[in-house]
Amino acid sequence: MSQFINARDALVTEAIDGTLRSAGDRLARLDGYPHIRVVLRTDWDKSRVALISGGGSGHEPSHAGFVGQGMLTAAVCGDVFASPSVDAVLAAILSVTGKAGCLLIVKNYTGDRLNFGLAAERARAYGHDVSMVVVDDDVALPDLPQARGVAGTLFVHKIAGALAEDGADLGTVTAAAEKAIAGTGSIGMSLDTCTVPGSPKQNRISEGKAELGLGIHGEPGIEQVSFDGAAAAMAMVADRLAPVMGDGPHVALLNNLGGTTPLEMAVLAEELVRSRIGGQIAMMIGPAPLMTSLDMQGFSVSVLPLDEATKAALCAPVAPLAWPSCAQVGDVRVLPLPDGLTPIQPMPSQNDRMANFLISCCEALIGAEADLNELDAHSGDGDTGSTLATAARALIDARDRLPLADLTQLYRAIGLELSQTMGGSSGVLLAIFFAAAGDASANGLGTIGALEAGLERVQQVGGAGPGDRTMIDALLPALKALPQGARAASRAAREGADATAGLTRAGAGRATYIAADQLAGHVDPGAEAVARLFEHIAAISASA
Repeated sequence: MSQFINARDALVTEAIDGTLRSAGDRLARLDGYPHIRVVLRTDWDKSRVALISGGGSGHEPSHAGFVGQGMLTAAVCGDVFASPSVDAVLAAILSVTGKAGCLLIVKNYTGDRLNFGLAAERARAYGHDVSMVVVDDDVALPDLPQARGVAGTLFVHKIAGALAEDGADLGTVTAAAEKAIAGTGSIGMSLDTCTVPGSPKQNRISEGKAELGLGIHGEPGIEQVSFDGAAAAMAMVADRLAPVMGDGPHVALLNNLGGTTPLEMAVLAEELVRSRIGGQIAMMIGPAPLMTSLDMQGFSVSVLPLDEATKAALCAPVAPLAWPSCAQVGDVRVLPLPDGLTPIQPMPSQNDRMANFLISCCEALIGAEADLNELDAHSGDGDTGSTLATAARALIDARDRLPLADLTQLYRAIGLELSQTMGGSSGVLLAIFFAAAGDASANGLGTIGALEAGLERVQQVGGAGPGDRTMIDALLPALKALPQGARAASRAAREGADATAGLTRAGAGRATYIAADQLAGHVDPGAEAVARLFEHIAAISASA
């Protein structure tokens, strides 16, 4: 897999410098590249307790992204997934530690414990007051004597950082850090492994599976489980966290492991609140990428009991932009639609023949979903089939409230339904098509004339015409041939759709941004949908 990097051995140093370029005057680094990579505050005067954390790179924005007022004083950056050296940690300690002392916040990995621990001993030999806490928040294996330190480390950064910023002494800051560690539990889940720069990717997670309880360095989870959507995934995570939670309110940190989209993370946030532990989640940090694992498509949840002191520390203002707010979890507020936009429901009426026809056409579009998505992947974003199928399912669900015995009102009702349920430009255009057909029908035009009026309105509003590689290339000839019967309309629609495969320049829609060689030989998905619909109509007309 290609990545936007140069040489692997220069990756971390170049990334640090790139981060500092846009940090203004807040951050700097120590000299000593490439062996010493320390990011530190420029406003630090050594009058308060210094906080130092770090570890392997690849977890961005951790750890350098959390250096700043209210959080870390310095971060020590190792190679990707590798502990920094003793000298690098010692350099950080000596650079930021004054009489108030220093607290090292270390994740429970052997390399980090050894290197930070030895650096602390050497700093003490220089006369510095240095404490060290080890975060072991991973609950994937509850009986493991050496649990890993994962995203719950960020609770410690924030709570200790708030106290240090307020001038608390080293003992107080250390005690608060230890209390946070004792109360924190974390577990993660991923659908894919991460891609370590310069190394082949391990594809150990099978299709339809997810890995539960994995570490942040790409190491395997405790088990592979069947994946059945966001709700089931969050339920498994909640089941592991529930035993380590008390009865009171908690704060949850919802962490993106690097490759999960914001849209997915928002769904996971909703499922966390709906889960068995959701009633105890009083506040939430995120969802956000906080302690990532390169590009891993996964998430983790960390929980911590919430009291007034913890709440105050987590909500205290900080300078690092990577830290999201700690927000109260509340109900979803729903406000009424403004006057004029509340849908006016038509008077339903029954017509079994029309109902069967409508359902049959909708089922044909649902059956074509995968094929249309595949076609759309060549010229758009691969969702034409899903968009039409969603609208078709909505129409089937709405059949009992449709005016099936009144064609004029049925056109308008379908247009209204599509405007509410069908996304994208195609939804708007089809809503306009049926609304205009309804208006034309109300003015006395027959079925074909009303549909032609609807198409004319679509062309006026959408700006597309014949030859622009859209659904019009199939719909226009089909409507022209419709007076000769359904079979003639079906043939015309198919010929028009197939002809779009030879159109290498689109005049409308997303395909206008696609190169000619990608369009050549591929039928426009909208035109294909029209052709399949008319072919279905011809088939049921012939069997009637």
